[in-house]
This record gives sequence, structure tokens and C-alpha cells, in this order.
Amino acid sequence: MAQRDTIVIGASAGGVEALRSLLGGLPGDLPAAVLVVMHTPPSAINALASILRRSTSLVVRPAETDLRLERGTVVVARPDHHLLLVDDHVILTRGPRENGHRPAVDVLFRSAARAVGPRAIGVVLSGALDDGAAGLVALRSRGGLGVVQAPDDALHAGMPRSAIAAADPEHVVPVTEMAEVIAREVGVEVPDPAPTTPLMETELAMAELEPHALNDPERPGTPAGLSCPDCHGTLFEIAENGYLRYRCRVGHAWSQQSLLAENDAALEGALWMALRSLEEKAALALSMAGRARDRDQPMTAARFEEQAAESTSAATLLRRMLMDGTGIVVTEEQGR
Repeated sequence: MAQRDTIVIGASAGGVEALRSLLGGLPGDLPAAVLVVMHTPPSAINALASILRRSTSLVVRPAETDLRLERGTVVVARPDHHLLLVDDHVILTRGPRENGHRPAVDVLFRSAARAVGPRAIGVVLSGALDDGAAGLVALRSRGGLGVVQAPDDALHAGMPRSAIAAADPEHVVPVTEMAEVIAREVGVEVPDPAPTTPLMETELAMAELEPHALNDPERPGTPAGLSCPDCHGTLFEIAENGYLRYRCRVGHAWSQQSLLAENDAALEGALWMALRSLEEKAALALSMAGRARDRDQPMTAARFEEQAAESTSAATLLRRMLMDGTGIVVTEEQGR
């Protein structure tokens, strides 16, 4: 009978400290392989493996395509590449971003759900927003075990809180207790997994940049009447075990919280652009009014001065909105 032998971990803001604590508590002879995704900017230096190596007796190495899994080894995702588990090895892809991230936790968890099913333990640590929630839903649907850092123990509670609400994990514990819980669950015998769903296969094929999935005219879900922040294409609404999320034609994926946060950022950017345009218009109108007065054209000058006053008034209102956050929804969970 198969045993639990694969641990997949997702983290974001505040996650380095949690990862060091968790890995530091695991034994060096752990009879399981560990895969880690930490949100990093595309241009980030690939230093996480070196950082984590100082805290654990496990072997820690950066991910490489076709790297075979080994027990007692931690494989860390590289910046700007999704990390996927395929059979007994990992692959790296530059597939569509999910929740604005590459690497994304959901991609790793979903691939583990397909590859090993109930043999996997999915761990969600500190982070903002809710990447990892959909992945943990997929993992648990295939019999995988869920372990989530207690929200009040995390530096950023968004990801743990979302994973708990979406996936109802078996264990919600402080990170100081997590290694003991995982060590106890590793090696437990598990039944054979249920078949994968067409949705899971399609979404993983998109992450792997499979042409048949990207070119298929049939999209998972139903049209949502919303646009993808990454490519501005139509988003399709997907409901998986009661968890609602979105994916566009070319594969970008968004949770509700991530989509809202991305739209907030776009809205703020548009408001700053509008403020700049109003202030430039006011300055130009005043300059034209001055020239008109120099040419003894008082009526023309007055018209330009009126336009400048209107633009200045609108700019003042817009600046107040930006400073007060009026109309821009930013919560702790949405902060990056």
C-alpha cells in the first residue's frame, strides 16, 4: 500500500521565517521529498535554497527540469518559473502566471494532486492574498492531507486564512508545531487516488504550455463578464468544490481576492495618470492664457484661465481621493 512521501509547501510574505522554522524541525532522514514554492519577483536572485540550507539538516537544492525526487531532499522553485511535479521528477515551465505569480503555489499543489494524490501533504504558510487555496482544494480532492499555519501565528494571515476557508485542512497549527505534525503523518499508508478530473488535467496542461490545451476552443468554466488584468482577455468563472476562481483563454488564473487586488492596483495607476493629465492641462492652459494676455486678447485669456481653474479643481479632488484611499479597497490580505 502506498505511503505519504511527498510534502509540497507554499509561502509568500513572511514565509522565509516560517520555512526556516519548519524545515529546521524536520529530521535529516525524513522519508519524504519536499518541494517549496515561495513568491519571488521575476528578477530576484535565486538565493532561497542557500538561505534555507543554513537552517536544516535536509539536503536543499534549487529546482532543475527533470530532477528526480529523493527522500530527505528539499527542492526549491526558481524565480519566474512554475515548479511542477510529474511522476517522480520535477519540471520547470514559464507557463501563464496564476494570481499574478510565477512560480505559483496553486500550480505546484495541483501538479502534486495529479502526480501522487493521497501521498502528498500540502502545507500553506504565511502570505498575503490567497494563492495556495485552490491548489489545496485540488490536493484534498485527491486524498492529499492539508496542513496550514495558524493565521494568528503567521506574519501575514491572508494565505493561511484563505486556505482554511476553502479547503478545510486536517491540521491548523503554529509553525513551531508543524514539523512534529508532518513527521507523524509521513509514512502513513494511504488508499489509491480517485481519477483526476478533466479540469485538473486541462489546467496543468496550460501550466505546461501544452498546445492542445492552449488552443482548445472550449474553455473551462463559464464566461464571467470580466477581463484578465494580464492580457485583457475574457475571464471564465470556475467553481471547484465550492471555491470560485477565474481563468482566461491563454491560461492566466486568478482567485477572487487576487483579481480584486490587481484591479485595485490598475485603478490606482489610472487615477495617477489622470491626475498627471489634469495638472499638465492646467499648466498648459495657464501658459496659453499668459500668451493671450500678452497679445491683448483678454477674452481668450479668460477662457484659458477658466479651463485651468477647472482642471486644477478636478486635480485637487483626485489627489484627495488618492491620499485618502477613497474608492480604492486595500486590505491587509490584499497587500503585497
